[in-house]
Amino acid sequence: MLAHMTISNFAIVKNLEFELKPGMTTITGETGAGKSIAIDALGLCLGDRAEACMVRPNEDKAEISAAFSLLNNQAARRWLEDNELIDGDECILRRVITKEGRSRGFINGSPVPASQQKALGQLLINIHGQHAHQQLMRPDYQQQMLDQYAGHHQLMEKTRNHYQRWRQANNEYKRLVQNREENEAQKQLIQYQVKELNELALAEDEYAEIEEEHKRLSNSGELAVSSQTALSMLYDNEDCNALNMLQSACQEVANLGEIDSNLSAIPQMLEEAIIQVQEASQELRSYLDNMDMDPQRLMYLEERLAKIMSLARKHYVMPEELYSKHQELLKELENLDCSDERLEEIAENVECLRQKFLASAEKLSKSRQRYAKELDKKISDSMHQLSMENGVFKIDVQSDTEGMLSPLGFDTITFLVSTNPGQPLQPLGKVASGGELSRISLAIQVITAQKVETPSLIFDEVDVGISGPTAAIVGKMLRTLGESTQVMCVTHLPQVAGCGHQQMFVAKKSSKGQTETNMFPLTQEARVNELARLLGGSEITERTLANAKELLVAA
Repeated sequence: MLAHMTISNFAIVKNLEFELKPGMTTITGETGAGKSIAIDALGLCLGDRAEACMVRPNEDKAEISAAFSLLNNQAARRWLEDNELIDGDECILRRVITKEGRSRGFINGSPVPASQQKALGQLLINIHGQHAHQQLMRPDYQQQMLDQYAGHHQLMEKTRNHYQRWRQANNEYKRLVQNREENEAQKQLIQYQVKELNELALAEDEYAEIEEEHKRLSNSGELAVSSQTALSMLYDNEDCNALNMLQSACQEVANLGEIDSNLSAIPQMLEEAIIQVQEASQELRSYLDNMDMDPQRLMYLEERLAKIMSLARKHYVMPEELYSKHQELLKELENLDCSDERLEEIAENVECLRQKFLASAEKLSKSRQRYAKELDKKISDSMHQLSMENGVFKIDVQSDTEGMLSPLGFDTITFLVSTNPGQPLQPLGKVASGGELSRISLAIQVITAQKVETPSLIFDEVDVGISGPTAAIVGKMLRTLGESTQVMCVTHLPQVAGCGHQQMFVAKKSSKGQTETNMFPLTQEARVNELARLLGGSEITERTLANAKELLVAA
């Protein structure tokens, strides 16, 4: 529940701090005193949009904080734990707005975006505004009210997910069908390109291998002559070769180490050189014996290189990139393959997803119809209590599986009402007057609020257009609701204000060109005086004081 609020430099509030208790708290005050300012400020802590005009004139920033107890709110506790923002049994929401219009939000001291404050706020408190009866005429709001009462969150999420998967698959199918002719033309072009590359059948590293082999064969004559010349100089020339010269030199220096130790390593070095020359000669001999100078192979390689270079230029790639281009075109061709079999397979998948959506939507529709009957009776009974003795309320749930399908299912929800005997049921906005609409709206809000899991409810002047005995009934309804959850009610009706377990008063004062709003709890005596003011206006008499006391006693 909401335990404590602090408001600083917000609108006409300079500094305001107050505590809230369990049960029903009524908030009263003069018209224009700012009874709804605290609710507007709380809305900022719950993620509402911030504007520069919200900051009190001549101040740098506005700051609002709200402390909530989590003792009986497991949903909010789980959310905080999942987002690593939990801090004991209390949750503090804070919002700071600068005069430039920039804002920062905090949850338990950690900076967070407004979207996170909004997500958490839905688990902490539920606000029913004074214009709810106007929203009540909108079909989408009527559906929202029914689903909220029925607790359809998980069922609606499942239906929404099935709908999205079906629509995505259906849109993909339509796109494939629509682009089939265009794809077919592109497919023919790619098929021709792939056919050329398939005929070439270039392997992944083949170009580098061909290029190396071609270089060797095209220079085979030079390789043979140079190798033979080197072999002759190293070994084959009988008159003079490197091997004989090294062997002679080795004999000359064989005994020099015994004369001078500085020359002892030279014989070993020459022997190693002799071994190297012998091995080199053997390698050259083997190379010349195995040399392949096949002109037909050279011609084949030249033709293949020419094809590779031609196709590489055609596809605007380097020759070594032609293999990768081939694989890319094969993959693209596969993606463009829109055969009748594939389209038929996709169409079957689309229909399967549609049936899953319809099954989920059918389950949602049946649940709506069941809860609609339950609400029909409760709201009709509540209308009777609110001085609409002949009122009949009915929620019409029309299902059309062939009509406009949406993430919310296939139902059309219409609130129907009859307020006079013999009058047929008609849409709410056509037959209800302003006062009747306010009472019906209030009945719906009070009844649906009993199903809301949030531990705190705020009613902001939802009793507009209600007076007399009806107002007393409204007060009792809200007080009964306050027995099980925290209820805060901004009201101008003494009958409602008197039903609160506690009452707070909002006062506005002006001094030296500055206006300031304050809110404070009323003592029992002060409550009597405030209720007397609401009953009798500016003039408080003994009679109005007596009536005020009766209101408190009756509550």
